[in-house]
Amino acid sequence: MTKSYYAFFRCINRCPGEYPFDEIIYACPKCGDLLEVQHDLEALRRTRADEWKNLFDQRLGRVAWPYASGVWGKKEWVNPYLDDKNIVSFLEGNTYLCPVPRFADVIGLKEVLVKLCGNSHTGSFKDLGMTVLVSQVKQMIAGRKKIRAVVCASTGDTSAAMAAYCAAAEIPAVVLLPRGKISSAQLIQPISNHALTIELDTDFDGCMAVVKELSQHPEIYLANSMNSLRLEGQKTIAVEITQQLDWQVPDWVIVPGGNLGNVSAIGKGFLMMRELGLIDHLPRLVCAQAQKANPLYESYKNGFREFEPKKAEATAASAIQIGNPVSYKKAIAMLKEFNGVVEQTSEDELANAAALADKDGLFTCPHTGVALAALIKLAQRGVISPDEKVVVISTANGLKFADFKIRYHQQQLNEVQPQYANAPLRIEPKVESVLAAIAAR
Repeated sequence: MTKSYYAFFRCINRCPGEYPFDEIIYACPKCGDLLEVQHDLEALRRTRADEWKNLFDQRLGRVAWPYASGVWGKKEWVNPYLDDKNIVSFLEGNTYLCPVPRFADVIGLKEVLVKLCGNSHTGSFKDLGMTVLVSQVKQMIAGRKKIRAVVCASTGDTSAAMAAYCAAAEIPAVVLLPRGKISSAQLIQPISNHALTIELDTDFDGCMAVVKELSQHPEIYLANSMNSLRLEGQKTIAVEITQQLDWQVPDWVIVPGGNLGNVSAIGKGFLMMRELGLIDHLPRLVCAQAQKANPLYESYKNGFREFEPKKAEATAASAIQIGNPVSYKKAIAMLKEFNGVVEQTSEDELANAAALADKDGLFTCPHTGVALAALIKLAQRGVISPDEKVVVISTANGLKFADFKIRYHQQQLNEVQPQYANAPLRIEPKVESVLAAIAAR
């Protein structure tokens, strides 16, 4: 498209001030709170809703650079300032919205779909935000802004995405990880992409505290979700879901919540579609937390009157083992807008929910298990009705958490009574023994 659009950073509390994308800024200079990206909706409205739908549908699956990407196919809504030559992309997005009919039948619902965001280049939804952030950094460097490195604190997936996209852009990457608290598959990803990978003897919140201090250096660029450019890529999940449902809105969207950027981003995507007339109503949002890292759930139980950070305990859902989430104010505001719900799940519930979904052919990560378990509880209580359409956000590829799956089926997970364990049989190497095993199954 040849039309021009305007976007900028602004304070979430609406303090006066607009800040361009090429300014290294993460917090409001006046109140210190987070920033968000604001688009010029009046300019975007000059293109009719049906024209936006046709444009996005035409770009879907194209090979023309960069529109084959699920993010950059919606470039005008994400970062309209980027030159195509500065876009760093692995054709992220456009992931499958997968029906799980057996899972739905077991829990008494008509239709459950799982948005497989982990079927992406580095195996998680973080690719959607990182393509936007690293592309912006590449453009800033091309414009002679001095940036020595991009840095993040991570429980695994952010570091993998940042390292890969920075490697493609030839930009130095620095990763801070909590020692011993992420899977081996997640640890090896930034190492393989030659990021400076540093393990700290602390948890994610401790790593984040160090990164916040590092981000005060003007030549260090922050890649965590307190940088709201990340959320612009992740909001395209909402547009993809609606597009894949032939521009219809599901009744519910359930999102695992850790640092709480993704539930904020997905909500923003639906709000933007409503503002521009592509949809006429919103789904209800659910943020699902592990019981051992549940500060938002505890705030929800008191009507969001108070929010208290807490020390997160060890959970199989390690990527959301966060007790002091950066984006909690954004998440609370979004959940209020969407008449949202927050639910928590135990280790037993999340592990068994993941295993049940695997019977539909998935290979479900523990964080998706948290969202699926929350769905089960809400369906059992009648909060979600049997005839309502539910979309569950799967955040990461289960191959990153193979040890979790192995230990489940070997009945070795603490606090878990595996209802669907399927350990391999050891039998004699005889046809009769195999046939007997088949008959028994």
